[in-house]
Amino acid sequence: MLVVKIYAVKIFSADQMRKADEVTIQSQKITSLELMERAATQIFNVLHQRLQGAPIPIHIFCGIGNNGGDGLVISRLLLEHGYHVKTYIVNFSDKRSKDFLENYDRLKAISKEWPIQLKSDEELPDIKQQDMVIDAIFGIGLNRPLVPWVINLNKHINASRCFTLSIDIPSGLYADKAPDIPDGVIYASTTVTFQLPKLVFFLPETGQYSQDLEVIDIGLDREFIAKTPAFAELVGKNEVLTLYIPRYKYAHKGDYGHCLIIGGSYGKIGSVVLSTKSALRVGAGLVSAYIPECGYNILQTSVPEAMVITDTEDDFISKIFIDFNPSVIGIGVGLGTHEKTIGGFSEFLKQNTSRLVIDADGINILSKEPGFLEHLPKKTVLTPHPGELKRLIRDWNDDFDKIKKTKKFSKKHDCIVVIKGANTLVIYQDDIYVNTSGNPGMATAGSGDVLTGVITGLISQGYDPLHAAVFGVYLHGSAGDVAIQETGYQGLLASDIISNIGRAYLELFKKPDQPKSQG
Repeated sequence: MLVVKIYAVKIFSADQMRKADEVTIQSQKITSLELMERAATQIFNVLHQRLQGAPIPIHIFCGIGNNGGDGLVISRLLLEHGYHVKTYIVNFSDKRSKDFLENYDRLKAISKEWPIQLKSDEELPDIKQQDMVIDAIFGIGLNRPLVPWVINLNKHINASRCFTLSIDIPSGLYADKAPDIPDGVIYASTTVTFQLPKLVFFLPETGQYSQDLEVIDIGLDREFIAKTPAFAELVGKNEVLTLYIPRYKYAHKGDYGHCLIIGGSYGKIGSVVLSTKSALRVGAGLVSAYIPECGYNILQTSVPEAMVITDTEDDFISKIFIDFNPSVIGIGVGLGTHEKTIGGFSEFLKQNTSRLVIDADGINILSKEPGFLEHLPKKTVLTPHPGELKRLIRDWNDDFDKIKKTKKFSKKHDCIVVIKGANTLVIYQDDIYVNTSGNPGMATAGSGDVLTGVITGLISQGYDPLHAAVFGVYLHGSAGDVAIQETGYQGLLASDIISNIGRAYLELFKKPDQPKSQG
């Protein structure tokens, strides 16, 4: 099979971004001061284009490092263009970066009012809700807890509820771990970050600090960016298009595999219905469902396109006997953890030769019986929600520690782990893929069952398991995005996601609306 590499937008770590700055300065034969001027000018251009000279009071809070230097450049450019600006220096240390000092002198040379020095929380300025704040206190290099008065400054800015723009990263936020004091971080209305996105913007604990994110190109060395392995990769429409396998005219259903969904127990047959329907809707050629006897009529009625196999038990699955060789098996949705089910699951794993997608109670059984993990085929896809993941890999300190432990687990068992949630993560060994589709309406019962069916159905069609996971997560989220245009967030049901999988495929090839010509 042809292996297609996933080309996605790179996410660099703080160390990689620092190295990119150094390489750029050397290769382009410029100074760090010139690179700072370039970067800050780009942010000024964004602001100027949107503000168009509006007489809004602008408060710029500058730290004493290079992030503060960026703020000083922006302050100077705004003043030169007639904006109402007050600049504050946040003196949290006696040290000053060289480029900060140079830009401090440049600002003083053109300003009637010198920057206001802040040294305690007794000097906090009045900020009204209709004002604007530019946060240039700390950048991605923050590596120690904030002093108490700066935490109070950040809280003061947040309390104003004015529009706040953070430069590169909201101040008080680390690039590689959760904050020490969560409410001591600035909540940015918009964060304008340099060159490449950072992982911190896409994790549950830290993504909340930026309502909106804009990435601006500051001309960092292209060769370095292209050759440097990413810390993580951001996956959107353009990236998944490279994975799409088109159909050909003379294809028949046998060309797209026969997948099997195993699961269900009394009262939980609906989960198998959702997974089975979504596997069909995503394009699997044939889909069978293996369920307890109690679900037979439900499956045959709800999904007439599927074939149904029943266990000898009425209310749960006790043993799994299959007289064909599925292309892939999705197992675990609604399965339950009855003692006989666990025994049947164990025997199934020992004898299975098909690729696997494991969800829900399948993961819970693996957590209870970690010895079962030895029998997983290579590149098995696991799709836990946070609670299931915690049972599988145990507790973590923060989202970054969670990723570290998931990588270790993936390497040990050669499996793909899909961490479900906003910006769902797909992790395979050292590779992290961050999804960009989906919406809060998808936090609804059965959404995960649909994802299991989608990934299973894609593998059935011949997609590599990693590609199926990355593509499936995006397609699943995109179907949800299409669906909420009619349902809204609160009205979205898992079955609505299934109904819109076809439209999500069409969205992949939909060209953006072209602006109308003038005149």
